[in-house]
Amino acid sequence: MSEQYVHWFRNSAPYINAHRGKTFVLLFGGEAVNHENFRNIVHDIALLHSLGIKLVLVHGARPQIDENLVEYGLTTPYHNGLRVTTREALRCVMDAVGAIRLEIEALLSMGLSNSPMYGAKIDAVSGNFITAKPYGVRDGVDFCLTGEVRAVDTEVINKNLANHHIVILGPTGYSTTGEVFNLLAEDVAVSVATALQADKLICLGEREGIVDDNDDRLLREMIPNEVDQYLRNKPLDSELLRHMNAAREACRDGVKRIHIISYARDGALLQELFTRDGSGTLITHDPYEEIRTAEIEDVGGIIDLIEPLEEEGILVRREREKLENEIAHFAVVERDGMIIGCAALYPLPVLKGEEPAGEIACVAIHPNYRKSDRGSELMEFLEKRASSKGLRKLFVLTTRTGLWFQEHGFEPASVDDLPKYRQSLYNYQRNSLVLSKPL
Repeated sequence: MSEQYVHWFRNSAPYINAHRGKTFVLLFGGEAVNHENFRNIVHDIALLHSLGIKLVLVHGARPQIDENLVEYGLTTPYHNGLRVTTREALRCVMDAVGAIRLEIEALLSMGLSNSPMYGAKIDAVSGNFITAKPYGVRDGVDFCLTGEVRAVDTEVINKNLANHHIVILGPTGYSTTGEVFNLLAEDVAVSVATALQADKLICLGEREGIVDDNDDRLLREMIPNEVDQYLRNKPLDSELLRHMNAAREACRDGVKRIHIISYARDGALLQELFTRDGSGTLITHDPYEEIRTAEIEDVGGIIDLIEPLEEEGILVRREREKLENEIAHFAVVERDGMIIGCAALYPLPVLKGEEPAGEIACVAIHPNYRKSDRGSELMEFLEKRASSKGLRKLFVLTTRTGLWFQEHGFEPASVDDLPKYRQSLYNYQRNSLVLSKPL
């Protein structure tokens, strides 16, 4: 167990360095505040603060407002998922928002011995940082004192963040005439993240993330256009759908990464931020994982990937200098800054009468990702590259992975089938199988 902890802690170091000094906006609803895991979430928030991350917390209050309305014998209708806030209901909103803010501040003030908060001195601030305006009349419905964000006081928020304060914002805003408006927490979070040019918007909901409608598979990464397709013809009548809508808006407004994770799962926030695969769904314009042509800076990552296979005799040993000279022949799979796959395509010199051919070599996938289709995707990438170069046939020489290549369309061949140039370099002592594939 201790070895696993050391391994995890070392692998977290790049993320700790990358996140230090960055600004994260965390969005969670009143349901999260009521959940038994919320205390652990606050402990994790304190940990992020101690690591030098600038934090803005944006909370909702729907269930708390509903409870207050019942207590006062009031009801408020909804239209298109948005509450119509009457003047009588506004006091229920203000009471709920104020109580949640006090609860969060109290949890951030904990400092008992033998607790995660021991020794953590955290100053939390809140204030009239959000200017609001009336939502108005929509579809013939007067939303009364329901509003939307008009402006964010980024100067004051940034000053507080620079002074190592955690900023807490509720779903309320204030007009220039002194009125209070009930806002959608998602609207506040997106507006603040956009105005601050935050590095991340993190949405904590009940579910692990976004799942595929067809097979309930967790979708690890999406782009805004995919979110558009997911939300098409769906009313924004659930927390997850509202978070997804907020995510695509924030992404298109310049927030680079938006995470949708669970508030119910202990440690989900830390796993999302400090492990390569995370715990939920990432929405981003930037490729989180991509297959691309290798660059000289990738040599170190390729060496880390292929060295264990060279030691086992699966791959031919390549010196660093050789790799550097041949790097243009390589393609890599990069996942969040780490090289998790590589392969090379070498066009072969051909003599007169021979058809243009190439050799696939040095195919390697990180052990943690071998059950996926990344090897197949690499092969497809290189085959397209080979076709674009006018190659008509591909060869591969292998000692242990012949079956895998046959599953990908290669057929057994002989040394005599190789172009004459490649025949002259064949290592009979290694006795590799030869396979070929027409393009």
